[in-house]
Amino acid sequence: MQPGIGQPEATDWATAARSRVPGFVARHFTWPGTLRLHRAALGADILRAPVNVALSPVLVLTRLAAMAARKVRLRRAGDWLASRRILLPTAVAAGVEARVADQLLGVTLPPGADEAARQAAILQAPQFRERVRRAGTPEQAQAIAARLSQALAEYAGTRSAIADLTVSLVTILMGAILFRAVTPGLVSMAPGLAEALSHTVAVEDFPLGSTLGAAWYGVFPVATPGWMVAVAVAAMVMAGSVAGAFAGVIADPLQARTGIHARRLHRLIDTVDAELDRLDRPFVAREHYLARVFDLWDAALGITRLFRG
Repeated sequence: MQPGIGQPEATDWATAARSRVPGFVARHFTWPGTLRLHRAALGADILRAPVNVALSPVLVLTRLAAMAARKVRLRRAGDWLASRRILLPTAVAAGVEARVADQLLGVTLPPGADEAARQAAILQAPQFRERVRRAGTPEQAQAIAARLSQALAEYAGTRSAIADLTVSLVTILMGAILFRAVTPGLVSMAPGLAEALSHTVAVEDFPLGSTLGAAWYGVFPVATPGWMVAVAVAAMVMAGSVAGAFAGVIADPLQARTGIHARRLHRLIDTVDAELDRLDRPFVAREHYLARVFDLWDAALGITRLFRG
């Protein structure tokens, strides 16, 4: 938003928030700050990670439906769809959200607060109070608070998408090194893992010894049983759960160094500043859409292998 005459509080608040972004990124998204953040991942976050991966396509479809509703001027339906919190809240994301709210936006969110308490904290923030008061009715002020709460939640939710992207990139690298194949997801890596295990077992159990076994099965491929592929898929999902919960330890410093974290935070501040003036500028987590590209790629490879088989 461009600074304007008669809006000093808006300019002062937004400028101050933006000036705190570099220090915030350095404090929380580089080592050892990101390691401190991810202490909270030890526990239920490992179980939430695979559930969020499964729910991510639902989130993307919901957000696309919200944008479509707003385009045809169904604002209330679009706001309702956009406010749906599809992903399970993780402890790490909640910690990031609380730090962003407190240290950048100047809003203290009560620990474990429900939506009503979050919105009340936003409405009570001194730097927002005068601008929210200009909204007119209490209902309009409450709507502003709801949109700001949604923007915060949407920002925190980007961590799930970044975790998906990080795991996908790691699996591509591992697939290229270990199996000399393109593996954009854990599902597409599982058959290669099962084939490698099946080959190793067959070579070791060859009646004439492992040396001749390696030569024999180098010419005649080993048939990989379906149950072994299923076990490999289950093992990869479990490994992906742990990797997804802690992917930020790798992703955060890289995003900090490349300026991605700073740009995303500036975009959040711009959104908050716009929403205080009742402008229709919601925070959109584009990372979710990019992460789904890898999912589609992974699914396409799986379908291709199925038909080839």
